[in-house]
Amino acid sequence: MTAHLIAAPTPTADPRGSWLKLSAALTEAVTDLADREDLTVTCAPGLGRGAPGCFIPALATVELDGTHLGHDPATCDPSRPADRNRYPALWGVLVHEAAHARHSCWATPNGTPAAHVDAAMTLEESRIEAAQIRRRPADRRWLRAAASHLVLADFTTASGGPAPSATAMTPWNAARAAGLLLARTDAGILDHDETAALAATITKILGASRLSALAALWHIAHITADDDHETMLDLGRRWCAIVGTDPDQPAPTPTPGATGESEEPSALAEAITSTVTTVTIAETSRSASPEPNPRQRERDARDAAERAARRVFGATHTDTGRRGPTAIKRTRPPRPDEQAAARRLARRLRAAAHRERTTTTHTSATPPGRLRMREALAADAQRAAGVTPTAEPFIRTVRRHVPTPPLRVGIACDVSGSMNAVATPVASAAWILARAAAHVPDARSATVIYGAKVRPITRPGRTPTRVAEFTATDSTEDFIEAVEALDAALDLSRPGAARLLVVVSDGIYTTHQRTAGQQRINRLTAAGCAVLWLALDKRAHPMKGTQLVTLADPATAADTIGQAAAQALRNA
Repeated sequence: MTAHLIAAPTPTADPRGSWLKLSAALTEAVTDLADREDLTVTCAPGLGRGAPGCFIPALATVELDGTHLGHDPATCDPSRPADRNRYPALWGVLVHEAAHARHSCWATPNGTPAAHVDAAMTLEESRIEAAQIRRRPADRRWLRAAASHLVLADFTTASGGPAPSATAMTPWNAARAAGLLLARTDAGILDHDETAALAATITKILGASRLSALAALWHIAHITADDDHETMLDLGRRWCAIVGTDPDQPAPTPTPGATGESEEPSALAEAITSTVTTVTIAETSRSASPEPNPRQRERDARDAAERAARRVFGATHTDTGRRGPTAIKRTRPPRPDEQAAARRLARRLRAAAHRERTTTTHTSATPPGRLRMREALAADAQRAAGVTPTAEPFIRTVRRHVPTPPLRVGIACDVSGSMNAVATPVASAAWILARAAAHVPDARSATVIYGAKVRPITRPGRTPTRVAEFTATDSTEDFIEAVEALDAALDLSRPGAARLLVVVSDGIYTTHQRTAGQQRINRLTAAGCAVLWLALDKRAHPMKGTQLVTLADPATAADTIGQAAAQALRNA
């Protein structure tokens, strides 16, 4: 059993003094983090059952070790978002335990601890964090801030696990390090450059094939349902088979030098320590850097987006027959099946946008309304008794129409050479969506392709009569310009509408495009815009905070985009 998830329902100690007040504030805050109203948080030095924090399902309690606060608890007010920046590690541990409370819905079997259970719980650590940032993308920064504390605690458990500095270079330890750090990278918590050195060290111990097999297991775990204990335990047994450990025996706990090493820290230990130190330094630097004025930052972002929209959508015609990069090769009449698909999607969008009338009942002392004799007699009796009448004998029912939420959908398709297979179906999907949106009140869509340049395929507010087809042969991708242009053209970052951005790409970009592109995706998701990432296979590298959908058949792109648009309308 992991140190973060405690099955034994032993009572917890009660915090005292200012720690009690802080615990009450954290209890109120955890409701939003875990989407549960029955949780209690206790925070004081020495709590956590030997870990920075733990969740006790039987008691619906989260314990936090107050030694990670670093401040006088009397001065802390976690109800203020700005105050959380003073103690990011403790708040990150709370977010992690809240993720356990929300997503760890499966129980481990009773009996002697077994290696396959330990492996399953290792996979659970990154699985619940991946699920947490899918629900709450902004929680990533807090999980990163707590990563070093959580990972180091996982290597120094009360069950006798080795300390990081004494971690022998055994297959089990290497696999555990991969499950705790490399899996968090694929979950979107850590960055690839932060764990590259550790990945190289683990590859030397396990070999590329075994590490790849383990990675396949944690990718499966990241999409496993919260209550699917059978799959998680099966993944644990498969993990043991790959590493070469008896799944029904206790997990190996080697001592220093078990593999013939000296008392000096092993290369694996040094790689683990280096990785968590790199993450800690990155988060510390981020916290220490002064944040620009949020209003000014938002104004700058909108100005940049509007400039990009003018560059991309400023021309009044579609540049067809272009030669060179980012080419629109031709336009053609829509096929009958595309016209039928547009009609079906329009019906689906109208159904998703439909809202039933709301009904409210009002009572009053005077008309209009239906007279209720009992209340009228009560009012007469009150007047006869010489008191002010409080009875309201008239009742009426008011029915109001709920306005249909507007829909905004932007599609950005990568036209680098690796995306050639989706060029034709995405061109078809863009026409189908634009045509369907024309039949839904106040719905707008636009599609751009981005490579060396960014060019429009369908324009906001216009219903194309022909399908514009394009090539996918570019060697670079201007992802930033594509997102900014769609944002400004469709108001994707402004509330008041159901908004969806669809990105069709393998996600292999330059460092600048990836870093600055992630900032733009973060801004959209924080503003409430859903982001759907379509890829051809699981080797894609989607931006963090997006919903990844793998297209086994590119021809289904139109249906997938239509379903996501309808879901965005229903959630508006």
